[in-house]
Amino acid sequence: MTEPRTRVAAFDCGTNSIRLLICDLQGSVKTDHLREMKIVRLGQDVDRTGRLADEAIGRTLSATRDYAELIPLLGVERIVFCATSAVRDASNGEAFCHAIEGILGVRPIVLDGPSEARATFLGATRELSPERSLVVDIGGGSTEVVVGMGGEIESGVSLDIGSVRLTERFLASDPPTADEIAECTAYVDSLLAPVAAFAPVSRFVGVAGTITTVVARALKLEAYDSRAIHGAELTHETLRSACRELIGMTVADRRALPFMHQGRADVIGGGALILDRILELLPLDTDTMTASVQDILDGIAWMAAEPQLG
Repeated sequence: MTEPRTRVAAFDCGTNSIRLLICDLQGSVKTDHLREMKIVRLGQDVDRTGRLADEAIGRTLSATRDYAELIPLLGVERIVFCATSAVRDASNGEAFCHAIEGILGVRPIVLDGPSEARATFLGATRELSPERSLVVDIGGGSTEVVVGMGGEIESGVSLDIGSVRLTERFLASDPPTADEIAECTAYVDSLLAPVAAFAPVSRFVGVAGTITTVVARALKLEAYDSRAIHGAELTHETLRSACRELIGMTVADRRALPFMHQGRADVIGGGALILDRILELLPLDTDTMTASVQDILDGIAWMAAEPQLG
């Protein structure tokens, strides 16, 4: 008997970007039809003010309206909109969710830290062999570090460190000064201390835009190429060298890189610093990281098949 097929529109509304995946779910098979990303910087100044800025909300609602036009054209049957760090940290997050519901007709799900970590792990590992893995997703407002195997999470944390948050808080100069980098490093190390106690793992999977951008730098790509990035295995030494290069660049020099998304250039240094410290501090029985373009967005799509979601 053929399993039913459901066409899903999955939204990942993060601190820096809003992304859309339209795909078919049929049993254990996911078939992608469309992936879109817009940099909207919803988390602009949230770390300082505790609120979503009016202009940031405007950018995000505009992007959502653009995405909404695609949904009927592609025959979507179920919509799942998940918001993460910026919205859960903001005092006006409820008003933002109400506005999104007015556009899409569905109530946004604001993922708490454990749920965000679970979605990240599910998206990153669903199509990999069932091997015990460490998955890291460095976002704009938070970083998820998860250990598990075969879809079951052993331990995981969502840390309030991300590329936008750290840049706004610590890395004000262009390029960052040695003192700024040192202060930021000490702060990140203090938050990573509990994660360093995880039992060592032999497979390390890195996902999401910060990490794939570092990988593009390490591979010396002439353009952003998800096919070249997905599945690439790079040594920690190679990755850390790319991280340090990105941290030390001016924003103008980053923008000139052929693989750099222009909306990421001003904050990639903060994200690269997080990855550098993770490679230094986390217990790994491997000297390589596998890059994946499958991440929390794919996890949100898989979660759409769960009847209790929302």
